[in-house]
Amino acid sequence: MRKMRFTSFLFLLVIGFGGCSSKHIIVLVPDSDGSTGRIVVSNQAGSVEIDTPYQATNIQDKNSMPSRPATMDKDKINAIFAEALAIQPTAPIHFLLYFENDMATLNTGSLSVLPEIIETITNRNSVDISIIGHTDTTGDKNYNLKLSTRRAESVSRLLIERGIKSEYLEISSHGKENPLIRTEDNVSEFRNRRVEIVVR
Repeated sequence: MRKMRFTSFLFLLVIGFGGCSSKHIIVLVPDSDGSTGRIVVSNQAGSVEIDTPYQATNIQDKNSMPSRPATMDKDKINAIFAEALAIQPTAPIHFLLYFENDMATLNTGSLSVLPEIIETITNRNSVDISIIGHTDTTGDKNYNLKLSTRRAESVSRLLIERGIKSEYLEISSHGKENPLIRTEDNVSEFRNRRVEIVVR
């Protein structure tokens, strides 16, 4: 089993009006795990790139180039963007469960992680859970699509047996089309024999 937090970045924009002029402030803040992405702010006058947390730029109008990025005080960010920060969605949590070769049976290690998945769903009061089946590249395309569907359905049943409502679950399957580990065709790779669970 592998648990993943997919990182993203959040940038905040505020528009202030004064008379007939407007001002846009854009600030890049880190994700909940501390990672930071990058943004490019541009208009017809030019562009700037921000890839450092808590840096900000502002644009006076469409004919003015974005200002050179500068660090903004965290207290000021919290004051200006308090409302936006308060309604940030919680980042989804991803789990990977692995399967026995050519079967829809979870391996022992993945079975032992089901309680953590149930706890995560319960703690988040999640009603939006994706279950996505995959296979490795061995075998026929159509067969693998059916096998990946069986794998997703088997995980769905396990969650339902443990109290998760079926209407909260969305099942899909990719067969061998989206491997986690890129391989040539007809290669047995246990990390590709998986179901991904996304808890939002």
